[in-house]
Amino acid sequence: MGSARESACDALVSWPMTRRLLACLWCGREIVESESGRRRRYCRQSCRQRAYEHRNSVKGTGIPEDSVILSAQEAADLADRWFAARCAAEDIATAIEEGAGTDELHELSVTLMKLTREAERLR
Repeated sequence: MGSARESACDALVSWPMTRRLLACLWCGREIVESESGRRRRYCRQSCRQRAYEHRNSVKGTGIPEDSVILSAQEAADLADRWFAARCAAEDIATAIEEGAGTDELHELSVTLMKLTREAERLR
């Protein structure tokens, strides 16, 4: 009780509540909300430009403006990221079945959280 690892876990759990993270509407990368002004919608000017180009390219096509169109490579990359996250979840399940210690489970869960954050990105 009160170990450094437990306080690190508590910090990971409470971290999203201490500052609000937003996702770029184009690429999905995290954007830290600024203290003043309007909320940012894109992480970079290039993402803002790609979103503008996308909106203009689907005008008059019947494809909704908020649709997500991925290239074959982007779809394959997304599938790879989700596969890596699933493998990490399976690693945790196997470690629990084998009676792994809390240190190992903590390490595996941190890896899973990192991989799922990466998997949230669409591009």
